[in-house]
Amino acid sequence: MQERQKRLPASRREDPGKLAPLKICSRLACLFALILISCPVFANAEEPAPEKETTVSDAHAEKNEGGREEFAEEKGIADPLEKWNRAMFTVNDRVYFWFLKPVAKGYNKVIPEWGRIRVRNIFRNAAMPIRFVNCILQLKLHDAAKEIGRFVVNSTGGVGGMFDLLADNPDAQMSDRDLGQTLGKYGIGDGFFIIWPFIGPSSLRDSVGRAGDGFLDPVNYLPRWEEIIAVDAYKEVNDTSLRLGEYEDFKESALDPYVAMRNAYYQNRKSKLEE
Repeated sequence: MQERQKRLPASRREDPGKLAPLKICSRLACLFALILISCPVFANAEEPAPEKETTVSDAHAEKNEGGREEFAEEKGIADPLEKWNRAMFTVNDRVYFWFLKPVAKGYNKVIPEWGRIRVRNIFRNAAMPIRFVNCILQLKLHDAAKEIGRFVVNSTGGVGGMFDLLADNPDAQMSDRDLGQTLGKYGIGDGFFIIWPFIGPSSLRDSVGRAGDGFLDPVNYLPRWEEIIAVDAYKEVNDTSLRLGEYEDFKESALDPYVAMRNAYYQNRKSKLEE
């Protein structure tokens, strides 16, 4: 090539300084053409949407009774602690079947249902400060007034709350307010899902709320911590005795009981925020 360049007249010789820009431009043009070809917009080839994955997931949800709702809500609350939560779900499941259920069944044989309902009423009446304070914080003043009225009537005429004298009055029903719900009303998100051993499902926000409500629970002001644990354990046994079979039915109807519990918890708390 160099000998050929020497033989050519000076006017026809290619200047290397002029060839370099031409080569660069040609390469850039080729590169730009490749970009245009590969680009979906310019090549009229739309990028395929992940319809197949969605279709498969929808099909999987349609196979199950109520599966579509489970799939739709599966991502309703973050679950970065799924391994821990599944382990604690198993722990609580074993506690229920190996201890709590047998004790509750034996308790049922000793205490008739009407007596267990009276015990539940006493605990609900004693928890009035939790509901009352959260009604105030949520600016539900009418509900707060109802809580005070219910507490006075049931604590006096209802023998310390054993009898709910206003149970049939639609205008004086007990409200269901807690600090976790209050925090949600003020825009604080769930955080993430968590299952506590011996307590059950919760979220970061509701865990903080539960701790805050503990300061308003009269049971926590008993003089000895052994008494607090004993009273809370008795309350749990009494409540369980009134709903035996519900957890078993829940497990049997769910493909994945853990996922079903997580979704049910999220939906329940979401509905309470909308009240």
